[in-house]
Amino acid sequence: MKIIIEAYKPEWKTAFDQERHLLMDAINVPDISIEHIGSTSVVGLGAKPIIDIMIGIRDFNQDNHHIKAMESLGYNYISKYEDEMPYRRFFTKTSNGKRTHHIHMVQIHTEFWDRHLRFRDHLRENQEARNSYLELKLNLAEKEWADINDYADAKTAFIREIEEKTAKGDN
Repeated sequence: MKIIIEAYKPEWKTAFDQERHLLMDAINVPDISIEHIGSTSVVGLGAKPIIDIMIGIRDFNQDNHHIKAMESLGYNYISKYEDEMPYRRFFTKTSNGKRTHHIHMVQIHTEFWDRHLRFRDHLRENQEARNSYLELKLNLAEKEWADINDYADAKTAFIREIEEKTAKGDN
């Protein structure tokens, strides 16, 4: 499988904003936070054209109540990762046979929530890190992958390094 990295497109922010409004209406609970994460959320960073969204909810014990609302918007609930990550609910959306959105639903202000936002914000604020990440992604995209998760795993060391650095307050 080949990974296609597209140049940054301003339409990705528009797509997130539109989806955010749909999600707010469908989930309809107080104290929800919906964040654009992943490479499509970073101006100037090339990415797979899939909008990554993180939904933070206050009471994760209520997470399964939101599955039907997500499915009503055309999302597929993927439960197979819950053994590894019981603190996250994962959803995908497709259009014309292609994935368009990934959603990670987690409890707000958890380690998962915080590290994803720190990584995104670091890439937004640090051109050198953004350029290094893009270079890594483009090099990895030249390879043939058995699975999309293998490609994601190949980026993990870079991501963890930034997450550790930002957790310490280093920029």
